[in-house]
Amino acid sequence: MKALKFDKSQQLEFVRQLKARVQDYFAEQEKRPSGNRQLYLKAVLMLALYVLPLLALFIFQPSHYVLILGLYFLMGLGMVGIGVSVMHDAVHASFSSKSWVNRLFAHSMELVGGSSFNWQVQHNVLHHSYTNISGWDEDISHKAILRLEPEEPWRAVHRYQHIYALPIYSLLTLSWIIWGDYQSLYRYTKKNLLLGKKPLAVWAKLISFKLAYLFVQFILPIFILGIPALAVILGFLLMHLVAGFLLSSIFQLAHVVEGPDYPQADENGRLAKSWMAHQLETTANFSRGKAWISWCIGGLNYQIEHHLFPHISHVHYPKLAPIVQQTAAEFGLPYHEHPSFFKALQSHLRCLRVLGQKK
Repeated sequence: MKALKFDKSQQLEFVRQLKARVQDYFAEQEKRPSGNRQLYLKAVLMLALYVLPLLALFIFQPSHYVLILGLYFLMGLGMVGIGVSVMHDAVHASFSSKSWVNRLFAHSMELVGGSSFNWQVQHNVLHHSYTNISGWDEDISHKAILRLEPEEPWRAVHRYQHIYALPIYSLLTLSWIIWGDYQSLYRYTKKNLLLGKKPLAVWAKLISFKLAYLFVQFILPIFILGIPALAVILGFLLMHLVAGFLLSSIFQLAHVVEGPDYPQADENGRLAKSWMAHQLETTANFSRGKAWISWCIGGLNYQIEHHLFPHISHVHYPKLAPIVQQTAAEFGLPYHEHPSFFKALQSHLRCLRVLGQKK
């Protein structure tokens, strides 16, 4: 794939000033941009929220369906916590200053059935590099039943996407398990997006982790421990529906809401603005200043700061937000935000309704 080019000659002073001010903040506070004890404690809690109910299921082998489904519900919440607070920072190499720690915790994605390699390509390489650009940002492009950007071909079913989108979002993590990760890796192999890795090694790793996950989730509880198959299947579905709905809702509120734009490259593959200005143009925050929301969702209510500085851990974003907002205002650049999660969700649904109309 031939990369698109941002115009580095644009917004030079803004880029210089913002980077300098953020560097000054860390120097003055004598802090590292990576995670801290607060993050590591949360990582333990989120991993425990997923692992402990699973162990309880295996050790105590409850027969009551309510208890079994309750354990799987907790595991669904644990999946979300691992995804947004552990894996996400680790794949961005911001969880720790030590690269081996980041690599280790990035594999928490495999613990919950996903692929850290696919996430790195789709999220770090494509989404963060080419945010809201049609055909490049896989978070918004080629969704078939959903039309998340104006360049996507319109279908009649899109008229109702603001009604059915939220239930569809619930299928996110389940789709990774069944077909999504295989389709993605096949696509990345064809497009030579394997980040220098050998195809056979990448495929072997994906399949090995998938088989291990299926063994833990189905073979062990049903065929070895004798837990009722129907209870396990229903619990597994509940776990993924909870995780899929929450994760999709959180991530969609960053870009497919009112405010952010969908800039496109010219015929030569060039974009009109610098990369940092592009991130401001295409990204939105929500619930800024609400510490408990930030704690629960891994700082993903501060998506602007995350997109500008993905190498910085989310624990620092609340302090960086005023710096970013002030600097953007000084240079006449946008800073999109919604006051709450529900206001952002309403904006997202309105955006879906508009995108669902025929041109």
